[in-house]
Amino acid sequence: MEKTCCVVGAMEPGEIVLPEGALVIAADGGLAHLERRGLRADLIVGDFDSLGWVPEGPKVIRHPVEKDDTDMMLAVRTGLARGCRDFLLYGGLGGRLDHAYANLQTLVWLAEHGARGRLLGPGMTAAAVRNGRLDFPAGHQGVISVFCPDGEARGVDLTGLYYPLEDAVLTSGFPLGVSNQFTGGAASVSVREGTLLVMWETP
Repeated sequence: MEKTCCVVGAMEPGEIVLPEGALVIAADGGLAHLERRGLRADLIVGDFDSLGWVPEGPKVIRHPVEKDDTDMMLAVRTGLARGCRDFLLYGGLGGRLDHAYANLQTLVWLAEHGARGRLLGPGMTAAAVRNGRLDFPAGHQGVISVFCPDGEARGVDLTGLYYPLEDAVLTSGFPLGVSNQFTGGAASVSVREGTLLVMWETP
């Protein structure tokens, strides 16, 4: 069974659900969200500019403010180095658009490194799928959008959605997959060659 890593970032996370046995990492200001909910952090990672104070102790991994990685990416790298391959990222949607986009890129980076990630925020979830398939059980409602984040994605199939696609090509320069909808039945998004970013509404 693959080990799960839960990362909590500084933006409003909504409900935080921590699976039993998961490695929990607070990314900078995410520590405040965990503490307000009475939840533990196994590790605390970041430069702590958004938290506003520097925590101390053996669980703290402090980085300089001037760095290439976001705090969320630092936390994801830490989890990957500790053997995690399934990631739940909270506190990474809403707020600053540039950081939200960076977190979507982090999903793509995880997919490129053989791991799975979901970015969860109030009312929305995002995931990346590379040369593979993402399945949704029956019962989903609302909007789902599918984007190609880089170059071309070939052999794209959308099944069980209001607007199906078969063996299609999505490109990073045209939003063909925006604003599709679940129909209530089982659905899937798959790509034969390339990467897709999938975003869908959640209760």
